[in-house]
Amino acid sequence: MRSRTSLRATTLGVAAALAVGGATYAGVASGRSSAPDAARPVLGTSCPVFPADNWWHADIRKLPVDPRSKAWMSHMSKGVDLHPDFGPSFGQGPNYGIPITVVSKSHPRVRVHFQYADESDRVRYPLGTDTRIEGGRHSSGDRHAIVVDKDACRLYETFATQKRKGRWHAGSGAVWSLTSDRLRPKGWTSADAAGLPILPGLLRWNEVKHRDIDHAIRFTTNITSDHFLWPARHQAGSTRSWKYPPMGARFRLRASYHPTGLGPQAMAVVKAMKKYGLVLADNGSPWYFQGEQNAKWPDSLIEQLKRIPARKFVAVDTSSLMVKKNSGATR
Repeated sequence: MRSRTSLRATTLGVAAALAVGGATYAGVASGRSSAPDAARPVLGTSCPVFPADNWWHADIRKLPVDPRSKAWMSHMSKGVDLHPDFGPSFGQGPNYGIPITVVSKSHPRVRVHFQYADESDRVRYPLGTDTRIEGGRHSSGDRHAIVVDKDACRLYETFATQKRKGRWHAGSGAVWSLTSDRLRPKGWTSADAAGLPILPGLLRWNEVKHRDIDHAIRFTTNITSDHFLWPARHQAGSTRSWKYPPMGARFRLRASYHPTGLGPQAMAVVKAMKKYGLVLADNGSPWYFQGEQNAKWPDSLIEQLKRIPARKFVAVDTSSLMVKKNSGATR
């Protein structure tokens, strides 16, 4: 089994995506899909971001604290505050975050040459001149690409994405059905070190704007163990010790945390962190949590989100939610 570490830290995004060549920049609609088994759809599509019973949408407020929570927290820069890894961070304007591209079934498919081909889904990917890549095509960062086929409700994600001499290359790639709870094979990476999809863990502007967030949020830390917890499928740790957090660990903001001076949108994020929590999905800067690239993120909101203290989180044990080991469905 191969492992890799993320280059994420301070990668800056490209210009905010607009409709180009048939692709659409995606957020999340504020209302629920008409389908009873669907979570909120990707904007501009009828596709859910995985079924409503999926682990990403599970309410974790009543789950027990993990016995290893204290040890994990002690190795995650507990004294720092959270950092929104998107929006106008570092004074660089709105061009920061992970972009999402929506395409139709008619979009051309291309072959991608993978560094980790044995753990990648070797199908043709809907990549092209309209594909938005994190940090830009010439970035030295993670260069994630997230593409949603709105007709098939399929999610395509790649890591270290670039086109060289007319050929597409990536470190790894993964494909999911957005209407299924099926997980990747155990031991396989994805575009994320945890082997999980990135899309369901991104904060999207529309859901924050409407104060209607229904999922856990992806985040990183610098040192992880070489273990992973369901529904994660892969690790990129540097130590065998269980004193360090594994991929797939889920952290809940304490119910007793009552911040002051935050606006209604920041409070909606706080509420989501209490109900759905944070998911450790990759190696990177401690307590950086991710969102979509969108020019509409307000400066004031980003600054408010930087006030949330890491010490107010605990790790929770989500094992009781498992229905089947190869499924992300929950009880």
